[in-house]
Amino acid sequence: MTITYSCIANGRAVLAELALTGGSYQEATARVLKLVLLRAEPKTIIQMGSFVYHTLFIDGITYLCATDSALDSVTPHAFLKNVSDTILRNPLKSQEYFSPSNAIAADFQQVLGKYMMIYNKNQDGNSVCTLKSQITDVKNIMSENIDKILESEERLNNFTDRTDDVTTMAKESPQTRKIFRKIWCKHFKKIIIIIMTILLSIIIILLSTNVIPT
Repeated sequence: MTITYSCIANGRAVLAELALTGGSYQEATARVLKLVLLRAEPKTIIQMGSFVYHTLFIDGITYLCATDSALDSVTPHAFLKNVSDTILRNPLKSQEYFSPSNAIAADFQQVLGKYMMIYNKNQDGNSVCTLKSQITDVKNIMSENIDKILESEERLNNFTDRTDDVTTMAKESPQTRKIFRKIWCKHFKKIIIIIMTILLSIIIILLSTNVIPT
């Protein structure tokens, strides 16, 4: 994940912005700022086109950044928090209202550039942490599914024990054997599907975080 664009806005007026890649962010940024003002939520994540826009809304000021991946939301919000903390300590913030000016733009653009370089430089470590967290989530889901299968199997075993006499008497019946074969095949298929889903999820995560080169 890379932070490709960031800006600071007062309402819909962009005070300072910085883009590390080519392309136009202005139209999408204007739409995001409009949504932020309507929702008035402290944090938002909005997908627009091929970029994901993360915002931090504090006292009418919106701190925004765009990333090229939706997998990591921790890093962008940490970036925005550092930017906002730095801006709030700036003497220019003591003014009751911001107004776009060259002095403010130059000062705040330096802050944006500084933290964009820091967070993009440390991306390898952040990706590993994110990957570990996601794999842990997948493992937890796998454990839950396996527990459900074991519980289901235990219920089936209990049922089998209770009907052991009936089963023994009907052992030679082709229809009975067919029923038991279907039950065990059903559980076997569940296990195979869960294992394949988990492996596919881990592969997708590894590809998305560039741990496996594409």
